[in-house]
Amino acid sequence: MKKQVENQFIEVIGLIQQSRFNAYKAVNTELIDLYWKVGEYISNRIENEEWGKSIVSSLAVYILTAEPELKGFSDKNLWRMKQFYETYKDHQNLSALLRENTWTNNLAIFSRCRSIEEKEFYLRLCAKELYSSRELERQMNSGVFERVMIGNQKLSSVMRELKPDIAGAFKDTYIFEFLNLSEVHSEGDLQHALIAQMKNVILELGKDFLFMDEQYRIQVGNSDFFIDLVFYHRSLQCLIAFELKADKFKPEHLGQLNFYLEALDRDVKKSHENPSIGILLCKNKDSEVVEYALSRNLSPAMVAEYQTILPDKKALQKKFHEILKSQ
Repeated sequence: MKKQVENQFIEVIGLIQQSRFNAYKAVNTELIDLYWKVGEYISNRIENEEWGKSIVSSLAVYILTAEPELKGFSDKNLWRMKQFYETYKDHQNLSALLRENTWTNNLAIFSRCRSIEEKEFYLRLCAKELYSSRELERQMNSGVFERVMIGNQKLSSVMRELKPDIAGAFKDTYIFEFLNLSEVHSEGDLQHALIAQMKNVILELGKDFLFMDEQYRIQVGNSDFFIDLVFYHRSLQCLIAFELKADKFKPEHLGQLNFYLEALDRDVKKSHENPSIGILLCKNKDSEVVEYALSRNLSPAMVAEYQTILPDKKALQKKFHEILKSQ
């Protein structure tokens, strides 16, 4: 088969897949809209004291009897539809987002998230990243909302000036529990484990990250240097250099990272792309030392921690609220 014909066949497959996806979205939108209307109906009846709990149970039995092929209308699910409507009825700005997400993901978000800000965060994240229910569960268990919010608070002025749309792109702490690394490990162990689990790494970093290479070679003068990991970020349209440190952050680490960013911008970055960003990924860090080190740093760089076990969600929430109070 000639290459040109094969490419045309691939285009047809693309049309089929896009149509199938559009059909799925349309069905999902109708389903969420139905659950909203049912929830609204039940809520209004109960609010007007026309219905009690027993009538909702009777409704579930009636639906099952009258339309036995209909699934998902047990009394438990009917109460969830009521809760769904009452959660968002005063936040009509989220209406489109609700209908972009599956019922399973909507259910997890409105039942587990405390604030409307957290709910909106996960609704937007799921709509953008097209998370499965399993992927969403993992992100919520790892406290991605708190980690992103803390990361937003700690972005340097240089980062904010160069990248006005940077909020939400990076986290203060990255969770790599899937690497199965021992407590004591080297930077090489970390790098090899990240490469071996790149699909899960992208899930943790964000699906806008495109992996380019490990030990990315740059030549300056007559010397070769190697950046641990290099990604490209689709939304920010820039190169992202990750330098790995299997120990505590030290201010001198930034000098090496800044050197790499300068080399990337001079010799690798394309004319239409934005300045490169550097992420120093350390096993742990002293926040005050990091603040001092970054205060006069002119490169768009940030210092983040990594953990090899899932974090304590309550500790993350406490840390997030402490930062908010200090502002």
